[in-house]
Amino acid sequence: MKMPVLFVSHGAPTLPLEPGETGAAWRKLGEQLPRPSAILMISAHWESRIPTVSRAVQPETIHDFSGFPAELYKLQYPAPGAPELAQAAALALQQAGIPVQLDDTHGLDHGAWVPLSLMYPKAGIPVAQLSLQPEQDTAWHIALGRALRPLREQGVLIIGSGSITHNLHALFRHPRGAPVPEWVTVFCDWIAEKIEAGDLDALGNYRTLAPHAVQNHPTDEHLLPLFVALGAADRIDGAQRLNNVMTYGMLAMDAWLFDANP
Repeated sequence: MKMPVLFVSHGAPTLPLEPGETGAAWRKLGEQLPRPSAILMISAHWESRIPTVSRAVQPETIHDFSGFPAELYKLQYPAPGAPELAQAAALALQQAGIPVQLDDTHGLDHGAWVPLSLMYPKAGIPVAQLSLQPEQDTAWHIALGRALRPLREQGVLIIGSGSITHNLHALFRHPRGAPVPEWVTVFCDWIAEKIEAGDLDALGNYRTLAPHAVQNHPTDEHLLPLFVALGAADRIDGAQRLNNVMTYGMLAMDAWLFDANP
């Protein structure tokens, strides 16, 4: 079965402790999607100069954050690794002329295991992870996703995990209970409008064209997983916008499901 493509905003690391509306949405999504043979995660929290695919047989749960409740550091997501998927992903990138390397030890960072722990809490689906290249542009990441498309025919669920908005400096200064700033909602709506219109060119030039782009993404690593997902999708118009909610006053938790009905 050909799998759809998914982008999720993974939110704060505390999401498993305070799942709320987003946790319920992710659980429902995991129940409704066709069960994948394996998952390829592209998280904003693994960066490298060259695309790198994790080939770990039993990837560790990486607690790549600090200053959070002790309970959070005890959480584990013991999903098996997906070495065969890692090899297939590396081959697909090589065939597209994209340099790639394999890593036998890299585990799952919180951009990967946090949403997966809510979508697939039994941790029974093999997972591999692919790194981002923040020195490269959106077009590079669209091409990266496009090269991975054939994996979907093998039952692989490709998930980009980042955030539709990600200005942590502004978030920490935002008064608790204050309204969501207009510069956040306007940006989110622009992204949604361009996805629904299938305007990949505008999306790829979001830092120039989108309102308040740099304010929402001082650096763009948390939006780059969206572009991998956009590239992996056969078409982006007709995508389903999921979980259109805000946390902490300005952290958008949008998700997008592409090619759900191929």
